[in-house]
Amino acid sequence: MGESATDLIASKDVSRAFEAWMTFLASERQLADKTREAYARDLVSFLGFLARHHGGPASMKTLRTLSPRDFRSYLAARRGEGVSSRSLARTLSALRMFFRFLDRRGILKNDAILAVQAPKLAHGVPKPLSVSSALAVTGDTGAASPSETPPWVLARDSAVLTLLYGSGLRISEALGLNREDAPVGRVDILRITGKGNKERVAPVVPVARRAIEAYIDLCPFTLEPAGPLFVGVKGKRLSPRIIQLLMERLRGALGLPASATPHALRHSFATHLLGHGADLREIQELLGHASLSTTQIYTEVDAARLVRVYDEAHPRAR
Repeated sequence: MGESATDLIASKDVSRAFEAWMTFLASERQLADKTREAYARDLVSFLGFLARHHGGPASMKTLRTLSPRDFRSYLAARRGEGVSSRSLARTLSALRMFFRFLDRRGILKNDAILAVQAPKLAHGVPKPLSVSSALAVTGDTGAASPSETPPWVLARDSAVLTLLYGSGLRISEALGLNREDAPVGRVDILRITGKGNKERVAPVVPVARRAIEAYIDLCPFTLEPAGPLFVGVKGKRLSPRIIQLLMERLRGALGLPASATPHALRHSFATHLLGHGADLREIQELLGHASLSTTQIYTEVDAARLVRVYDEAHPRAR
């Protein structure tokens, strides 16, 4: 967003600070485009709130004199508009980052926002597939495809899903691969650039390499080294929506729950590794999580599975 996003709701010096913060998030923090856009919307919304309540553009004096009550009033107003707790937590995080940026740049100091507690979030636990369901999804994409589906498309779909489950990739990471990245022959790793431009190494199991090789052999299009590895029927980079629709059909064909999505294969990758003795730190590296706390949620998934098995199998649990 440029200066036009704030020129009616903020003074020129606040607008300049806003732009400097956006540059900082891109160049030094290297946040993803969508994350920066969300933070920009949050700050513009907050500045608009201040402008309406103070009867004019928000100035540095306005920001310097804000109290915890002012921040809580803004969050309450957003809550009244139906904004979720998760979005409010992100907004509060964005505002804290902005005020910390102003402080470190010597522009102004106001720690009032630190007294504002983040809204409580509903604790969601990933819903992985069972091992048998994951193997069924990756092993028989034809079960949910029309009879006239070309063999190369079936091979492509199998390769994508096998890569998601076998290497724990996000769908955007798998479909963002170029032909020159393909793990074929003796290549058994992928170098993935994930969220926040963080690079990690993802191992590729033999069955995934064979699936990718089979797809490349059958693909009717010339796959240029710097071009997409996975393509659609028109030879362009494959859309995530195609794989999402495939999973919807597989849910019906295999009797899987609504939670069986492409991303559930990534959850399954982590949960099944943990269940077979993998170290949590190793799983963190494989998934590309910046914080171990993000990965620790899989310990809850595995514990829930153990309790369920106990309840179903132990004679004293009945």
